[in-house]
Amino acid sequence: MLERVALHSALPAVSRLCLGTNMFGTAVDQVRANALLDAFAALGGNFIDTARSYGDWIPDAPKGASERAVGAWMKGRRRQDIVLATKGGFFDLKVMDYRKRVNPEDIASDLAESLEHLQTDYIDLYWLHTDDDTQPAGALVDALIEHQQAGRIRQFGASNWSPARLEEARAYAQAIGHDGFIACQPFWGLAVPNREVAAVSGYGPYYEDGFQPVHAAGLAMVPYSGQSRGFFTKLAASGEQGLPDDLKAMYVNEANRHRLAALTRVAEIHGVGLNTAALAYLTSQPHLTVPIIGASKPEQLAESARATALTLSAAELAALATA
Repeated sequence: MLERVALHSALPAVSRLCLGTNMFGTAVDQVRANALLDAFAALGGNFIDTARSYGDWIPDAPKGASERAVGAWMKGRRRQDIVLATKGGFFDLKVMDYRKRVNPEDIASDLAESLEHLQTDYIDLYWLHTDDDTQPAGALVDALIEHQQAGRIRQFGASNWSPARLEEARAYAQAIGHDGFIACQPFWGLAVPNREVAAVSGYGPYYEDGFQPVHAAGLAMVPYSGQSRGFFTKLAASGEQGLPDDLKAMYVNEANRHRLAALTRVAEIHGVGLNTAALAYLTSQPHLTVPIIGASKPEQLAESARATALTLSAAELAALATA
């Protein structure tokens, strides 16, 4: 069973892994989504992540397909047993509007739609999906506090924000006597991305770009792409030429060739698979890290859960990070 950790005293403890649902309601239909969510709950998982925009890139899908799928599943569950996270403020993918939407008005609109899609009265952890650095961080914090005081959200966090902007928001919240963001959702996994490709693909700042100080200061990390889409397992199985073009473009580089060798040694020592060892790199971090995982089959969830039973040593973490 997945152990639980505290993100914030005002929230229920969350499972050591968070289930990402970006393909639910589209590539993963409701029956399969229910099976995955049931399997995650059976493992002790209670932390679920979605977003207002997930699924909106599919022309025929209903607006908010992922949230609708999660909401339909939740109808058969006790709401208080679930720590539900969703995100707002992203581009409007239904009409391919790439106007920045991180402002009080668009956040309010997205949140209202999320509550409707999810069939719930409140969101446990509401993320700003991205940032607009032309907006004062304080104004965004104030808007989120209003929704918090109205009971629509319990706590809030930031996804794809830079460390400098996180510090701006933290300083403002501290000045008004509020906790502000309780967690950050960065792009982070053991595999080192090719930065230009990641940027074009819409991925936010990478963890290694200065997040360590805010992490060490107590801000929990809930990283996405923590499994790097199974890159190391696929690389070991098929070689670079056997990788899909998009995965090859994102992750094939000299750093990851060295990291595969180091990861293979760690996995062999502990008798686990490469995906499990790569995920353990995150769950073994010295500061609170709750990775978002993905799965297309229930058995993949069990494999990911095994990572939480493996604690890598400081020497092993260093060997992986510097390979």
